[in-house]
Amino acid sequence: MMATRAGLDYETIVQAAAELVDKNGLNALSMATLASQLGVRAPTLYHYFAGLTGLRRALALLGLQEGSTKLGRAVMGKAGDDAVLALAHALRDFAKERPGLYEAAQHAPDAEDREWQAAGREVVEIMVRALSAYALSQDDALHAVRMVRSIVHGCVSLERAGAFGLPLEVAETFRRLLVSLLCYLHGNLEGKEA
Repeated sequence: MMATRAGLDYETIVQAAAELVDKNGLNALSMATLASQLGVRAPTLYHYFAGLTGLRRALALLGLQEGSTKLGRAVMGKAGDDAVLALAHALRDFAKERPGLYEAAQHAPDAEDREWQAAGREVVEIMVRALSAYALSQDDALHAVRMVRSIVHGCVSLERAGAFGLPLEVAETFRRLLVSLLCYLHGNLEGKEA
């Protein structure tokens, strides 16, 4: 483990970076901006991370860890429609509460990065387990995971961009999208049981 510099450690730096990206967005993050926030010179941060790429990796891991905790708690003890709804709402809440970390966690991991791959796999496994009542094949379950993510990401991204300008409640649109997803899942289940 590397010696700390200027009273900093890895976790403190990652948390400060997470606060910055939640406030300003992932694309606004730079080593210089983070160094300024921490009151150090930018080269200090290179003792802890392999540049901006390494820092973004750390944020992705933190986002996946926090996301998996939130999703796991949301679906615990639930099954079927209740689990899917809890999953989607928890993911949406996470995206709204921690927008920068959520964004960092959306990037596909490097194929050679086992730690990042494992963290991503944990999130996917929670989501697949939440869909277990629908008797989906592995491929169908993964498609359904993508559907949940797409519904959440689409709504959150459009809402954040101010694209929902009509005088209709966004929560109702989100609810209707989830009802459509549940209809698809029930149709898929009933078709396999017939």
